[in-house]
Amino acid sequence: MHTEFELRILDIDVADIKKKLEAIGAKKVAERNMRRYVYDFNDNPDAWLRLRDTGEKVELTIKEIQSETIDGTKELEVDVSDFDTTADILEKLGFIRKAMQENKRVSYKKGVIDFEIDFWPRIPPYFEIEAPSKEAVEAAVEALGFTLDTTTAMGNQAIYAHYGIDLKTIKELKF
Repeated sequence: MHTEFELRILDIDVADIKKKLEAIGAKKVAERNMRRYVYDFNDNPDAWLRLRDTGEKVELTIKEIQSETIDGTKELEVDVSDFDTTADILEKLGFIRKAMQENKRVSYKKGVIDFEIDFWPRIPPYFEIEAPSKEAVEAAVEALGFTLDTTTAMGNQAIYAHYGIDLKTIKELKF
């Protein structure tokens, strides 16, 4: 499985983040609505199967949270051609959809670093920095004028829990 190196900053001022991104030379590459279906598998509460339509492509991903650290999420991902057909195939294979989720994302890029401003229903927007290494993520955090103690490696369930919402109990998360 591939290791994701990413950190998030919660409760952001979107306009301020955009200014900081522009100041370091990051370029806006996309603004899109996304949808995903989430499926449990393997009786592991920290692993799930995600079918996601990013607005540009459709991905099928196994995600596994091993720890809430910068490198604590493992994933195995493949592009698929059709969201609805893939969902049908998964359900015919016995996977049970546990949730449908929507979010909006504004993406920036500088070199190998991806910057995402994420908007999810019911919670304030947050900012994600992802890169090929821990060092690259940490350098990007500092280049934007943040400190590592203002970041978190929490996943979506933990972020929602931070705001007092049990994401596991929400079957449809829509705007």
